[in-house]
Amino acid sequence: MGVRSAFRELFRREEPRRRRRAYGGARLSRLTADWVTSSTSADSEIKSSFKVLRNRARQLCRDNDYAKQALRSITNNVIGHGIKHQSQVRMQRGGKLDEVVNARIHEAWLHWSHKSRCDVSGTLGFHDIERMACRSLAESGEVFIRFIRRPFGDSRVPLALQVLESDYLIDDDVPTAMKGNTVRMGIEVDHYLRPQAYHFYANHPGDVYAGNTRTARRIRVPAEDVIHLFMPERPGQTRGVTWFASALMRLHMLQGYEEAEVVRARASSALMGFITSPEGELIGDEVVDGERVSQFEPGVFKYLDPGQSVTVPDMNAPDGQLEPFTRSMLKAVAAGLGTSFESVSKDFSQTNYSSSRLSLLEERDTYRVLQRFFVENFHQIIFDKWLDMAVLSGELSLPGYETNPERYKASKWVPRSWEWVDPQKEVAAYKAAVRCGFKTLGQVISEQGGDLDDVLLMRQAELAMADEMGLVLDTDPSEVNGGGGSQPAMGLGSEPAFNETELPMAEEAEEDGDD
Repeated sequence: MGVRSAFRELFRREEPRRRRRAYGGARLSRLTADWVTSSTSADSEIKSSFKVLRNRARQLCRDNDYAKQALRSITNNVIGHGIKHQSQVRMQRGGKLDEVVNARIHEAWLHWSHKSRCDVSGTLGFHDIERMACRSLAESGEVFIRFIRRPFGDSRVPLALQVLESDYLIDDDVPTAMKGNTVRMGIEVDHYLRPQAYHFYANHPGDVYAGNTRTARRIRVPAEDVIHLFMPERPGQTRGVTWFASALMRLHMLQGYEEAEVVRARASSALMGFITSPEGELIGDEVVDGERVSQFEPGVFKYLDPGQSVTVPDMNAPDGQLEPFTRSMLKAVAAGLGTSFESVSKDFSQTNYSSSRLSLLEERDTYRVLQRFFVENFHQIIFDKWLDMAVLSGELSLPGYETNPERYKASKWVPRSWEWVDPQKEVAAYKAAVRCGFKTLGQVISEQGGDLDDVLLMRQAELAMADEMGLVLDTDPSEVNGGGGSQPAMGLGSEPAFNETELPMAEEAEEDGDD
């Protein structure tokens, strides 16, 4: 046997051993024969499926109670009453906040945020646009915000927003792209996959009121005039996928299962019995599509032909398996959406303080990530565009804006917060954390959706008003201690009072000093 043959024989003997040392999840066997995989790119997978996924998700969000509640819960927790803007322009000397400039910017922003000025259709205020964007992002996987550079209503700022569903993007063919660019499902990108333009239909392709020419007009919009909101899950992904993608089949099957249980329970409660008549009288039968259909009503006995017999199945419905099975299915749906089971099902019967707190903390971490995503990719971008146009149009006069616009664009966005699960325990924990130095007062207030400056200013005004009226508030730590007793008076030059446990320590300190 030659050397080559010997190596070939050795390789043949070692091959089974190498296969045994491979990853178990990569083994091919009869148990994994139905495990179909592919090595396609993100866009290749999305292109063949995202339309069907999007339309099925919309249908479930229209007709399925759990999907509708999940969508409502996501929108309420991420946006809530709105993500508030606070201008953070600071003085060039001293670094303190310029309250006058900040107030002017904030007032102008609120004026523009009215639905008659910020929305091209005049139907959505800025808060409504926030919620619409969040809802569409979860339901369809993406949403487009187009900047229209002209004033609407009585606004002097030549800027308004147009919310576009993902259906507007031309994805069924390849529009003409600029030299060096390619078009991926309606998005024109360069060599680095950076969006250069978006190719839209002039009208929604599914709008029955647009007529036969609804897709005739096509618009190429530069990328700087469009916000494409979607959360990529893979590198190189250019389109978004509905967040319900992994839960669609489960929700659909669960809906069919519940419908069958309801029909079975209804038939079981309506059917009383059958009677065989010598005359062969058959009451209430109809023939539909070649099939005989008998309608059942509560308290009715049905007649049969002579010789006919009926076997009535056991219709003990709904049985005891409906509730635990539904709960198990909804837990998987909630896991796929990143929400808690209680938020989707509205079932709080099996929760206690510890489990509720753990579930809410885990869920809120997801919502905080989404809030930050919206601030960086939606709110701040829109505010920057608006401020540029507000200064150019003369709506705002900001000295030195042309040379240093970033100074005026400094902003703080305050998203919604959440109530405590057990206020007494959590307030005590926050108080201890602040006193120990583990957290600052500003961090605690920020976690609750407030602002330290606002709280301190309001607190100062509140205490000043109480002093003028001669009132002593139980919430004033300078007047009342934690137990409700009066604090000792501290005048200028007075010595602090020590309790009995502190006096010996003071005496020992004096003795040590004498030595």
